[in-house]
Parts: sequence; structure tokens; C-alpha cells
Amino acid sequence: MKSFLSLLVYRVFLCLLLPILLTLLLLRSLNHPEYRQRLLERLGCLPSHFKAGGIVVHAASVGEVIALKAFIEKLLLTYPELPITITTFTPTGSAQANKLFGERVQHCYLPLDIIFCTHLFIKTLKPKAMVFMETELWPNLTAQLSTARVKLLLVNARLSQHSMKNYQKLSWLIAPCINTFDQILCQSADNLENFISLGCDKERCLLSGNLKFDISINKNILEKQQELRQFIPANRPIWLMASTHQGDEVLAIQAYKKLQETHADLLLIIVPRHPERFEQVADLCVTQGLKTIKRSDEVKVKDEHQIWLLDSLGELMAAFALSDIVTMGGSFSTIGGHNPLEPALFKKPVIVGSDMTNFTEILVQLLDVQGIKQLKSNTPDKLAQAIDNLLLNKVQQSTLGDNAYQVVLTNQGASERSLQQLQRLINT
Repeated sequence: MKSFLSLLVYRVFLCLLLPILLTLLLLRSLNHPEYRQRLLERLGCLPSHFKAGGIVVHAASVGEVIALKAFIEKLLLTYPELPITITTFTPTGSAQANKLFGERVQHCYLPLDIIFCTHLFIKTLKPKAMVFMETELWPNLTAQLSTARVKLLLVNARLSQHSMKNYQKLSWLIAPCINTFDQILCQSADNLENFISLGCDKERCLLSGNLKFDISINKNILEKQQELRQFIPANRPIWLMASTHQGDEVLAIQAYKKLQETHADLLLIIVPRHPERFEQVADLCVTQGLKTIKRSDEVKVKDEHQIWLLDSLGELMAAFALSDIVTMGGSFSTIGGHNPLEPALFKKPVIVGSDMTNFTEILVQLLDVQGIKQLKSNTPDKLAQAIDNLLLNKVQQSTLGDNAYQVVLTNQGASERSLQQLQRLINT
């Protein structure tokens, strides 16, 4: 009764919020028109040609789509007779899903977690099973799916100490939500214990490993790599600052100016995490007095250019392959860092800042084998010193890259284990 009342309060609250949520989407669409495209999908109205009776996989944004790629590919091979639907919540995630899977899957936005929106969504798709990832917890949707006897699987489940403290304040809502899942497959033992501490039944939780290790270099990446190579001089050392957030670019630029004293030919590639910041970052680079060229300019980087701004989508993996040293953004503030395994796949030496709380287990494994460099102090001086040391030591570059690559290979297999659990659920 208590969990029913909690869910009822949540449902009423979100229904009252609907006008505000739609207004926020429309406001965001003033600068980013893609947020008002396919708006009906946010309300649960899906394309009429969608087939029902299949499997739905939710990947919130770009990183989740990429992490789920191996799992979804296995899903397509295992269930060729079933429609596979991928849902995302962001336009960039949508673009990534279309790019990776195209017509092989059905794709739409996940509706707002409001009872009549999710009811339409479920009524249209009538899924056999739905797969969520990491901490994608939607109390209303999962409750409705569970009532409809749809098998629910949470893969790559992650619950940090910080997130758990926040969720504990909403335990009256979150605990019933996580117990609607038939199985929760956790990245690590620490995450498993956190789910149990939050109120999840022990028998629902299993340790499966991290899907983010199951990455590979495919044909598309190789083709994109060749395309990008035409724009970059072959004789210049390249430092790539990836997935940057507010503040990361200033730090990188200040460090770069220090490095110019001894590495005048160094090219800095900056890749902002969010497309809406492309122009802002370009303006910052120019106002800092650096000769900047953008990927969208579609012209080659010349010797006088100091920064190449990768203002494009879907090209970061290929850019990793072309760089000498990679720094992961989001790790120099309170973002929690971004996936260091992607550059490790190309055996690149990686430097991160002090905050990698989103990748604690991965970071520990990489540090244990000397497969990554982490700064204790997020200052331009420390960052410049770390880059300088690696530029002057090719052997250390190779050692870091090789060690990180071995960590990737050793930990692969979570996609297959997740698929096996999904098969077991569907067959019971």
C-alpha cells in the first residue's frame, strides 16, 4: 500500500508538471530546433509503422548508445524475427542510434514518465522485454511495464556513493522502482552492494561487468579516420582534449600556451561534449588569441593553426586514433569524468583530472597497471607538465597506451553475459 501511494503521488506530481516540461523543451528548442522535432514521441505517440511484440532498449544519450552497441548487435543476431526498438532521450543520442543501426532497428524518443504518455508507448509496442542502462530509473514506466508482465532488465547498473545518498532521500519512490526489475546486472561489486543498500532484493542483483569495455574498431570508424586524416598535417604532435565542459577549455588553453614555449608545433584538438557549446568554444579560442580552425570549415589545418575545433558529431572515436595524447574532459570539475576506455582502444596515453567518480572502478584498474595518468591538482601548470613529460617520452606514451589496451581486452564480455540473462528472462 505504501509503495502504491508513493507511485500515485509521483504520477500526480508529474501530470501537474507536464505543461512546465513541455515549455522547457520548447524553450530549449529556440536555440536547438531538434528539441521540438518529433515532439509527439515525447508524449508517447509513436510512428504508425512501428511493429509490436519485440524488445525495447533504452539508451539515454550518445555515450549510452555507444556502450550498448555490442549488446544490441548481439540482440539483432539472436532475435532476427523480433522488432528491436531503441529509445533515446536526447537528439544527439537519436542521431547516434540512427548512425549505428539505421533501418535495422526501430527508433524513437522515450516518452516523458507521465502515465498517459507511457501508456500509449506500451500499448503501441507491446514489448516482450525492455532493457534500461546504468541509473535510468523511470518509476512510472517500469511500474506499468511490470503490471503488463513485460520482462525488465537493468544492464551495466551503476550507483555511486554520491548518487546513492541522493536516492536515499527518495527511497520511498526509488526502492519500489528498482524492485520492479526482474534482474539488475551491476558493473562492479561496489555498485551491487549500493543497490542492495538502497533496498533492492538481493536475488535480483548479479555482477556482470561493464559494457563499456565491449568496444571495438569498426569499418565506420576506420573510414572516418581516413577522412579526418586528410585535414591534419602528418608531421605535428597532436594533443586531443575530449568531451569538454564549461571550464575545461580555459584550462586546456592556458596549459597549451605554456606548452608553446617548448612545443611550438603542437596542435590542440578540442571536442566539446555538447553541440550547443560549439560556437561558444570557438569564440573563446579566438578571444584567447589562438589561431583556430573549425571542422565545419572543411579546410585543412595549416602550420599556423594552433587549435582545431571538432564541432561535429560522431567523429571523436576516429579523432582518438589520430592523436598522440588524450585528455578526457569532465574530470576537472564536478562532472565525474568521461569514458577513458575509448582512447585506450587505440592504445593512446590518457590524462584525466581529479574527478573521475563516474568511472571509479575503471580508473582503479587503469591506475593499477599504470595505464592512465591522473592529476591530483587541476591547474594549467600541472596539466602542461603532464603533457610535456609525455611529449618528451615516447616510450612512456607507448607503455601507458599498451597497458590501458590490455585492461580493455581483459574485461570484455559483459555484453554476452547481459544477453544471456535477457534470454533467460524471455524464456521463463
